[in-house]
Amino acid sequence: MIPSILIVDDEKHTREGLQMALDERYDIYLAQDVDEAFNLIEAQEFEVILTDLRMPGKSGMKIVDRALKLPNKPVVIMMTAYGNVSSAVEAMKRGATDFLTKPVNLDKLEILIRRALKSKSLETENQQLHERLDGKFNFDGILGNSNALDKVRERISLVAPSKATVLIEGETGSGKELIAQAIHQNSPRSKQPFIAVHCAALPENLLESELFGHEKGSFTGATERRIGRFEAADSGTLFLDEIGEISLGIQVKLLRFLEQKTFERIGSSQEQTVDVRLVAATNRNLAEMVKEGTFREDLYFRLNVVQINMPSLREHTEDIPILLNHFLEDMAKENGLPVPSFEPGAMRAVMRYSWPGNVRELRNFAENVVVLHRGGRIQEFDLDSKFRGEMGEETDVEVAPASPLSVEENGKRLLREALIEAGGNRTKAAKLMGISRRTLHRKLSQWPELDVSGLKD
Repeated sequence: MIPSILIVDDEKHTREGLQMALDERYDIYLAQDVDEAFNLIEAQEFEVILTDLRMPGKSGMKIVDRALKLPNKPVVIMMTAYGNVSSAVEAMKRGATDFLTKPVNLDKLEILIRRALKSKSLETENQQLHERLDGKFNFDGILGNSNALDKVRERISLVAPSKATVLIEGETGSGKELIAQAIHQNSPRSKQPFIAVHCAALPENLLESELFGHEKGSFTGATERRIGRFEAADSGTLFLDEIGEISLGIQVKLLRFLEQKTFERIGSSQEQTVDVRLVAATNRNLAEMVKEGTFREDLYFRLNVVQINMPSLREHTEDIPILLNHFLEDMAKENGLPVPSFEPGAMRAVMRYSWPGNVRELRNFAENVVVLHRGGRIQEFDLDSKFRGEMGEETDVEVAPASPLSVEENGKRLLREALIEAGGNRTKAAKLMGISRRTLHRKLSQWPELDVSGLKD
């Protein structure tokens, strides 16, 4: 991938002179002041920012401050007149990498840029290494001991070392992107970029620009040249989620890339060549879409070189306790709250639920439990009504025989009996039922028809 450099200087001849000197080796963007630079920084990632120190309005020091706040911090090289060297030194103290005095020595500038890019590359490799060691995006992230997930892991181990295009099929929220990340992290490309694009989130014109990039002036609002995700993923992996949502026009350009490994930016006739491994995912039946004429058959065959089917959560319910406990611990740590635990009856209810939103819904459920219950033990009666009494597919966990009474009627009866046995003492009744006093109070509020007048605390 060609490194991108932003040059910020209020003097036009300086900007354009530096662009002419660097344009053959780098992707150059120009800004005449700090505000214009801020707009470009928000829209585009840069490896290097080369900025003048003193400009009308805001100082180049503002660019140093903004750059340090970016998730992917660029290297900043300051340019300054000879008499302002002390200010440039101050900029380095605030985060700039180096500085040059004007007029700029182009040979020295080239050395500084190469050194900066090498340093940034080493930093990126180090970060990616730590992520792999932390198990963030490898097989360790695919939690579960079911046969269904074992088959997925086996499939990943076979396809990851290859260059083959992969199509991942599965319901929304089942974890398709996690599979794509595992393929990348276990491949020879693991040190290179992993770029994800969610095709359904963008309209056709924006998606085309996002994927292939555009030239300045190619359409209204295209004020600068921009590289697309294919170029950003050069030497790495590009993951296209919800591939079934792309238009026929983009399908043609995607097919051309898969056949020739080339594409053109919008507004350009110059071919771009990149080395990208493509992984696609869909929750739709592409074979049926081919029959309907809404998805190209030749593209489908190009994408479907290796297929991985990600099972829905209801197809591996035995993994729910492992996943749920993992999410509970994660959410508790993230929110600084104690980790709640589930009584057997509550866990059985969770495992009976059909989970239409799959693992994503389970994760959201875990966060809800952590935030609202703040530790303690979760009973079946603490769960939302959608979990209580729902009979899904059978699980390996032993479930008590169904009562002729509804779950709600059983709950009322048990609460009434506990209150009677406790002589109206709510604290004692809560202990008899194995629930917290707070939960008991909530149940009494939920069932006002229970005669709780005169009960003791």
